[in-house]
Amino acid sequence: MAVKQDIWLIHNDASGSNDAAGLAAVREHCRACGLPVAYETSFPRDDLPTLEALDAAGIGIVALFAGDGTINAALDALAGWGGKVLVLPGGTMNLLFHRLFGDCDMAEAIDAVADGTATICRASMIESSVGNGYAGVLSGPGTSWNTVREAMRNRDLAGMAREASDALEHTLEGPPVACLEPTLGKAEGYPLIQLAPTRDGIEITAFHAETTSEYVKQTAALLQHDFRAGPHDMLGCKDSVTLRTIGAEHLGLLLDGEPAEASGAITFRLGNAKVDMLTTRPDG
Repeated sequence: MAVKQDIWLIHNDASGSNDAAGLAAVREHCRACGLPVAYETSFPRDDLPTLEALDAAGIGIVALFAGDGTINAALDALAGWGGKVLVLPGGTMNLLFHRLFGDCDMAEAIDAVADGTATICRASMIESSVGNGYAGVLSGPGTSWNTVREAMRNRDLAGMAREASDALEHTLEGPPVACLEPTLGKAEGYPLIQLAPTRDGIEITAFHAETTSEYVKQTAALLQHDFRAGPHDMLGCKDSVTLRTIGAEHLGLLLDGEPAEASGAITFRLGNAKVDMLTTRPDG
């Protein structure tokens, strides 16, 4: 059965695809499909809508056209809501969107919702004491490259050069991160460990750079936020994993690209989103 209803659009003007043309395309395609945008929130400039505000407005679908960080904040805020969430490709990598819609583009995903072929799921996520990761979690001194990406996003060339120098030094000399429980990979740790939620468990990938050529490859991969392009080891897929820094107390983290910090060992567990999400890949 085709869905015809107003939606609430949450976007972030600083995200990868959130220029005026991108937002106009979202609004127009939603309108043409019978899903007109009745309300909008530009986060973080505006506060995220409360569950009470959504219900009072008669909204049944919230569309998220933003990067991973905004999607993270919105999904946390929407936990327990009785409506559905439509994640659209509004960021750089759009990892969660592709988990939900495979190779679909934005228009095809909206079409699937409008014609009723999309179903709902509670997408896999990663839970921890310092926050959740819906797209993934990065840990270790290699997370310092996030400051370089922010400078690139702001077109701050001087800042980018400065941050790149600091990030390279921290990646090479900072205390590495290791898998404590279960014991996986090198006991001496790695500069970066990535955790990705899947329906089968948390996929654990360790990134390293032990030769000059590997450092060059890893640096390029970090700058492009394409971590899998760098030298790495697949450590396994587990329901939970405990990480800690070797030789230091604090562990740098990126939860869906947003900086966080843990003290001592920290455990990450596989969970599920606390709100229904629209998808064409319920078993993906």
